[in-house]
Amino acid sequence: MALVVVGALLCISCWVSLYFILCNLNGSRSCEWNCRLVTLVHGVLVVCITAYIGYVDGPWPFTYPGTKNTPLQISAMVVSLGYFIFDMAWCVYFRTEGPVMLAHHTMSILGILLTLWLGESGIESCAVLFGSEITNPLLQARWFLKQTGRYRTLLGDVVDVLFVLLFVVMRVFVGGTMLYCELISPRPRFFIKCGGVAMYALSWVFMVDIVRFAIRKRKSWHKQKTDQQEAVAANGHEGKKKD
Repeated sequence: MALVVVGALLCISCWVSLYFILCNLNGSRSCEWNCRLVTLVHGVLVVCITAYIGYVDGPWPFTYPGTKNTPLQISAMVVSLGYFIFDMAWCVYFRTEGPVMLAHHTMSILGILLTLWLGESGIESCAVLFGSEITNPLLQARWFLKQTGRYRTLLGDVVDVLFVLLFVVMRVFVGGTMLYCELISPRPRFFIKCGGVAMYALSWVFMVDIVRFAIRKRKSWHKQKTDQQEAVAANGHEGKKKD
């Protein structure tokens, strides 16, 4: 456990260092720009590691929940623990996030700490990290597109569609299946199952915002299409008058 604590402190130092390095390199950018770059790096890194754990290293999280943590699972969780502590401190200091995101970070930190302390259910934690972080690069890409004035383009629409689809599939359907397997299995501890229920419930809180966003996006696309049709019709009418 002492090695885990040292590793967590080292990871926190690495994420903080990366943030300050980016701040020095991107002096003209905002603090949030550089923090989101750190978030993007974490998202890509953790998705790659947890994908390897789930699909190659094993065990399969849907059939073997509650098993002992492997060194690779511990490494992935320690890396994410360091990031979540850094990002939580950053969000509290700059007051950029609401209670829902802070609750997500808090539950993520507590869940990882509990899994590391118990020494088991690491595969479920890694599966949750994979499912929650796989949409993160798209979320950050959406923010960067907005900041650079490229959001209202075809690329912005593609990013939004992929984000919504991935969120629904991974957080709701795959996450629901994972939770069901967790609850019916006799191996995972009661506290781990409670944590799984809490994380899935939080996913539905996010899902409400996603549905609202999708509705607004659909109305925006419909309005844009209507305006284009009206513009074409008006141009055609003016052309006939000239003739």
